[in-house]
Amino acid sequence: MQRHMEATLAKSEKFFGAVLVTGARQVGKTTLLKKLKPDLGYFSLDDPVLLRSALEEPGTFCKMMQPPAIIDEVQYAPGLFPHLKMLLDTLNKKGLFFLSGSQQFQMMKNVGESLAGRLGILNLPGLSLRELGGIACDLPFLPEREYFAARKKEPAAPNYRGIWEIIQRGDMPALYENAEMDWQMFYAAYTRTYIERDVRDLAQVGDEGKFLKFMTSVAARTGQLLNLASISRDAGVSQSTIDRWLSILRASNLIYLLEPYHNNVTKRAIKTPKLYFLNTGLAAYLTRWNTPEVLRNGAMAGAFFETFVVAEILKSYANAGIMDPPLYFYRDKERNEIDLVIRRGMTLYPLEIKKHADPRPDDAAVFAALDKIPGVTRAPGGVLCLYETLAPLQGEDVVIPLRYV
Repeated sequence: MQRHMEATLAKSEKFFGAVLVTGARQVGKTTLLKKLKPDLGYFSLDDPVLLRSALEEPGTFCKMMQPPAIIDEVQYAPGLFPHLKMLLDTLNKKGLFFLSGSQQFQMMKNVGESLAGRLGILNLPGLSLRELGGIACDLPFLPEREYFAARKKEPAAPNYRGIWEIIQRGDMPALYENAEMDWQMFYAAYTRTYIERDVRDLAQVGDEGKFLKFMTSVAARTGQLLNLASISRDAGVSQSTIDRWLSILRASNLIYLLEPYHNNVTKRAIKTPKLYFLNTGLAAYLTRWNTPEVLRNGAMAGAFFETFVVAEILKSYANAGIMDPPLYFYRDKERNEIDLVIRRGMTLYPLEIKKHADPRPDDAAVFAALDKIPGVTRAPGGVLCLYETLAPLQGEDVVIPLRYV
């Protein structure tokens, strides 16, 4: 399957001595690197012999490699980073090392200290709707005329039922490589491996049962304002522990915290973010929505649909190599709420996300709240929903079918 990050990776290796591909467990990091670099030496630190060598004799390990080379699960041997730095400085070439690892929270401190300025960092998400549909367009989502024109050339999209099957199944490549893969068995094994490998060993989480309860509580609150006290009560641990565990999920690329928009950065920093559990399939598994039909008709259908759309938009930015996408939500004292605001310069693009297929002008009425913000311009916005065609809604605001994401 063609991954949209392939072009971004090819571009990055021209500018950096090393490229690091991070991402959640099993999103396809190794597959991506092996596909694009089939002739390079491959060293996986999942191999206990190689790992022991990298841990005990990192200098010898690096001398054994003949760059360019791929080092998989590089976070298991943080002592390698200073030696990689010396090699990069000595050889002074681009595209010498391709690194991958799912444990970003353990890795970034070591990378920041050792390879600053020498390393390009990419964050590979799960499969996107575009990738599943074979869509070549890899532009970051932006609700404007040029973007819609580019997307209109490739109109393929799942039907309404197919969308809910994808939402409930999630975005892990293994589930689409093998259509007969049992959804429940896959996520049971995935959750166990994640806790045992990424959480217990590296984050000193002693009670795995409480961490699983914590993950379930977080999944049940996808699309909601972050409430540490509520999650703390559910999981039976302190708020400070919840805060630390959330940082693990966030840096493991399992959740995303969407910040509220405010044109004063200081004020924005103290506002409460919205929480999104990025893999809707894993969230459905944890919260026991076991079929697409039950999820579609259940109490959390709106939250899951909003989460899915936000995740798809995030994927479009991540695949383009944009690590910090300009995405926000809006909420003011008058309780005006806008699901998503995309900022480009001093222009704001408002978006509402609705799981229905019958959008109304009232859905976009709240966009006018942005006109009160000094120093910014409100661009035409849209209502993202399951309507079939791109259509006018009210004024310059439009109805945006999900397939245009």
